[in-house]
Amino acid sequence: MINCIAIDDEPLALELLEDNISKLPYLKLIGSYDSALEAMKAIQNQKPDLIFLDIQMPGLTGLQFIQSLTIKPMIILVTAYEKYALEGFNLEVADYLVKPVSLERFMKACNKAKELYDLKQSQTAITKPAPDYFFVNVEYSLVKVTVDDIVYIEGLKDYIKIHLHSSSKAIITRMPMKTIEEQLPADKFIRIHKSYIAAVAFITAIRKTSVFIHTIELPVSDHYRDAIAVITGKL
Repeated sequence: MINCIAIDDEPLALELLEDNISKLPYLKLIGSYDSALEAMKAIQNQKPDLIFLDIQMPGLTGLQFIQSLTIKPMIILVTAYEKYALEGFNLEVADYLVKPVSLERFMKACNKAKELYDLKQSQTAITKPAPDYFFVNVEYSLVKVTVDDIVYIEGLKDYIKIHLHSSSKAIITRMPMKTIEEQLPADKFIRIHKSYIAAVAFITAIRKTSVFIHTIELPVSDHYRDAIAVITGKL
């Protein structure tokens, strides 16, 4: 099912969009808006897969709206003006419909969007899983680190200290915290401080300003406190 929203400042045009969307079984309308500004507030929470969008609207035009999106879903422009077609396709819209739009032409555009959606879903399904180990430089050797063996990581200026479950001796290697953070699975590790990354599986308790890994207390900075709130339901 493709979740979609419709945006058009003309009530009759918006009503027609809603009616056409209801005729396609793979589309689910989750919101209708008469302005791009109003829709922008809702998109963050609704996260639609597809947007049907008018261009000429007061306050914020459809093209300006597209350019403002940080994460862009598929977009089908539905407008009374042909002159914006090139600019629309330069913004990588799925299709460009000129009013009045026949049901046949509307279905063709939606089928195209569905093909794009299905392709994206299939590519996501076959994405290779993240490796369960990596190598780091330690003195003159490459040392293998198993991801599930990491308890927490401590930043020490230009170096990091990797604390392991299987060894009382930590691994020290020259690497920025950002680099090691990008190598770790986001669902297994959490940044709690500019100097600390903790393995979610080893966290045993959480306080407002710290987390515990058994008897080890690690600080939680204000900047990362929201991330801690997200994982509390998983422990």
